[in-house]
Amino acid sequence: MGLTKFLFYDMMGWKIEGTFDPSVKKTVIIVAPHTSWYDFFIGLFSRRILKTQVNWLGKKELFIWPLSYYFKWTGGTPLDRTSGQNKVEAIAAIFEKHDEFRIAMAPEGTRKKVDVWRTGFYYIAQKAGVPITPVSFDYPTKTVKIGSPVLVTGSIETDLPELRKFFKGVVGKIPENS
Repeated sequence: MGLTKFLFYDMMGWKIEGTFDPSVKKTVIIVAPHTSWYDFFIGLFSRRILKTQVNWLGKKELFIWPLSYYFKWTGGTPLDRTSGQNKVEAIAAIFEKHDEFRIAMAPEGTRKKVDVWRTGFYYIAQKAGVPITPVSFDYPTKTVKIGSPVLVTGSIETDLPELRKFFKGVVGKIPENS
């Protein structure tokens, strides 16, 4: 742990504001803006420092030997992304199989610039009956910000603008994609 903190805080110059509520064992964590593969490693450092289990989804094709061991060790869960499936239901069902499951997702669904977030994360949280926890990686200030869990009301038109407020002014590693 000492090495992780040394690398993250001292060598890389990052800091963490906030923490995950330890009583919330299941949540959809939305991390934005997601502009670089580097975000993955910032997330790994953060969860290790905070001693919090955080999982992520990846296309099942990534989970091949020998990488599958590493991906599962880092909290990866393979997802079959072939068409014709209800992915919201499939992911929500994963929550039922675990006593503790926090899944990190990028609401943009890509590392490229988007004007509108994808909404799957919202419907997954609603279907699984879990809150959404906002997390941002602000590269200019090198700050990981962790917000409070937000229970979805079922009104996406009301909930999404409230969630987006948390990310106002946050800039990703590649600013033009933020």
